[in-house]
Amino acid sequence: MKFGPRVPRWQQLGLELPIEPHFSRADFLVSQSNAAALQMIEAWPHWPGNILLLVGGPGSGKSHLAAIWAARAGAEIFSGARLAESDVASLAALTAKPALVVDDADALGGAEAALFHLFNLARQEKQSVLLTARRPPDLWGLAIPDLVSRLRLAPVAELGAPDDELLRAVLQKLFRDRQLLVDGSVVDYIALHIERSLGVARAVVEALDRMALARGGAVTRALARELLADAGDEAD
Repeated sequence: MKFGPRVPRWQQLGLELPIEPHFSRADFLVSQSNAAALQMIEAWPHWPGNILLLVGGPGSGKSHLAAIWAARAGAEIFSGARLAESDVASLAALTAKPALVVDDADALGGAEAALFHLFNLARQEKQSVLLTARRPPDLWGLAIPDLVSRLRLAPVAELGAPDDELLRAVLQKLFRDRQLLVDGSVVDYIALHIERSLGVARAVVEALDRMALARGGAVTRALARELLADAGDEAD
């Protein structure tokens, strides 16, 4: 079993691991798993119908791509879960922005009607809308036929799980960002034993940084092995 799905003991003990990823275009590492999605993001403002769906699993890079587009388009970022709390006036205020990101749109809950109303307002204002989701719209459990139809017609950019090349590149960059000199064999070992998720990679690098600092030593393969074994998820 690989590190990722479970909460490791070093987090259960109350160790806070604040993760502050950098979401600029310069920080986005490109590989076969995300190149097509990046190309579609950068094709804006030439999106059919001024809408794009960005679909990918947890840790695939959706938030990073959404942040890149939001900075470029001057977009407001609004969570799908908050739509249920929005009245007509609030939705109209959102469409006053030149562009809008609906993050985790598949977590709508009871906000399906709000999303449909938001789409109508955005179309009237010729506003560009980016939606991120873990699953394609057909799996959201939507009941409004016109909303389902509109989402089915929207172009979709899919993000796959990070491939080996991307995961290693991300780990190397995360270590460099923390000014940690780490041997390539350590990166290879970590990449082999963790879930293919950029979020998990960030958590592991931060944990290793803290462990190394606390012990006054370097980040080594032995330290990485100890961390992953402590999580109870290593299969070596």
